[in-house]
Amino acid sequence: MKVKAEFMNLMSRRLLGFWIALSVAAFSPLSVRAQSCQTSADLEDAPRTAITAAGQRYYGMAARGDVASLRQSAIPSLASDFSGIETTVKDHQQDLAGSRGAVKSLFLLDGTTPVPHAEFFCGVFGKTGQTSNSAVFYLDNLPAGKYGVALLDATSAKGRTMVSLVLQQAGSDWKLGGLYIKVAQVAGHDSDWFLARAREYKAKGQMHNAWFFYTQARSLISPLNFMSTLATDKLYDESQSAQPADIPANGKTVDLPAGTTRYELTAIFPEVVGTDLDLIVKYQAADISNTNLAYASNLAVIKALVMKYPEVKDAFAAVVARAVDPSGRDYGTLLAMKDVK
Repeated sequence: MKVKAEFMNLMSRRLLGFWIALSVAAFSPLSVRAQSCQTSADLEDAPRTAITAAGQRYYGMAARGDVASLRQSAIPSLASDFSGIETTVKDHQQDLAGSRGAVKSLFLLDGTTPVPHAEFFCGVFGKTGQTSNSAVFYLDNLPAGKYGVALLDATSAKGRTMVSLVLQQAGSDWKLGGLYIKVAQVAGHDSDWFLARAREYKAKGQMHNAWFFYTQARSLISPLNFMSTLATDKLYDESQSAQPADIPANGKTVDLPAGTTRYELTAIFPEVVGTDLDLIVKYQAADISNTNLAYASNLAVIKALVMKYPEVKDAFAAVVARAVDPSGRDYGTLLAMKDVK
């Protein structure tokens, strides 16, 4: 399953991503009129109980690694291509093993009127936008139907993990439409820690480090990339003053000179590799079949990147360069920061 996220404030029409066959949503007044959302507090007992039971049932399957049962319970479009769910469950098996999922929030999205761009405004909103009781879901090309969203928290020896289930009503049953699992900590640190470090880097004028740490803080604070809350809105608004103009963003590539060669960077972002926080850089490559050449190009990109942004030496343990060919295949190389000369 592919998920793409862009965090924009409400007035800028936040576009946050898609699930299953959903893509980034653009603002449409029609979508607001055609869609409705209820929070757990708004729901009657019967749908609240049904969504809760389905969410906990599918959570249990995921915690046990029972991918076969999850697939049998999925909507047809998801069951036909289940590899993303299988990978998600496998990657987070240790995070969920022996845990019990506690339901944190429930939502019922009524999308019975199909529209190209759907926005679901849930809960109570104030004059300036979201409140502590609200949430907004942004979805594109949503098939007509009623959808439940169950957000659960799981606590195990590995720490807190956020498990989100998207359910589609089928008669009296709620079928699995999407499963998302995100750890709430990376390298032993939560969103608040990364936010504090981002502010420190910003105060020192290290805007690239600040932006990368804001990005990590934002990733850890929300369970779903296509959902915004008061907390994500505030964090997005604060981070905008730190966004550098010379990094790839919103589909824009950045030119990186390295000797006599120029590389087109497509993405730079933090990611945990093992127990370290590393900086990932992706760039366009015509061909990666010759791994010796791809390796040499990766090293050149890493060294040029650190030379361009020397402040990253203070924030990351290593840089990972990924050469990506036109088909989407990539070839990656990791170089510890201490070895970048």
